[in-house]
Amino acid sequence: MLVILDYKAGNQTSVSRALSYLGITNTISADPAAIEAASGIVFPGVGAAGQAMRELTTTGLDAVLKVQVQKGKPLLGICVGCQILLDYSAENDTTTLGIVPGQCAMFNAAWNDEDGQPIKVPHMGWNKLSRVKESPLLRGIDPEAEFYFVHSYYPVPKDEFVIATTDYGTSFCSVHGRDGLWAVQFHAEKSGRPGLRLLANFADYCKEERRAQ
Repeated sequence: MLVILDYKAGNQTSVSRALSYLGITNTISADPAAIEAASGIVFPGVGAAGQAMRELTTTGLDAVLKVQVQKGKPLLGICVGCQILLDYSAENDTTTLGIVPGQCAMFNAAWNDEDGQPIKVPHMGWNKLSRVKESPLLRGIDPEAEFYFVHSYYPVPKDEFVIATTDYGTSFCSVHGRDGLWAVQFHAEKSGRPGLRLLANFADYCKEERRAQ
């Protein structure tokens, strides 16, 4: 069973539908007992960092997440969930969870794309990943596959946590973390077959970890 963290940050239902399509048992919950019992946590999010952190701290879910990560529970952050795993976000000048060292910065509309045209902010559309290192999360995914992005801010973790990058005005980190603690800037649940494969890879990793316990 995977638990999708319910912290009023949108897109939980679309993540649940994607997992259910894959035959992966899941529930949307803010109950610490359900989070404790789950084999893995999906930490999605749509919206602003400040609002997301207020909800997490008000409900105490920030502390719950940190404890579960410390215990080794697998976690996958998506979009805003990817960003607020870091120490700080320039969005709303927000101190974030500090689970992964780094910060979140805003795209500069003065930057140019590969055709020399000013980029549009937010970044919306399909883009490829350039892999920096291999990861179980990306197993079996075509290196030419594209994923769906919608964001104005992007993660800047410490170099050792960068798994893949994407080009949009600059080369930014689009997948970060380590085995069992991953975050993706794109919406895996809206990224077609490659996104579904990524979600399946995460679920498989959670199963393997649970069996090993």
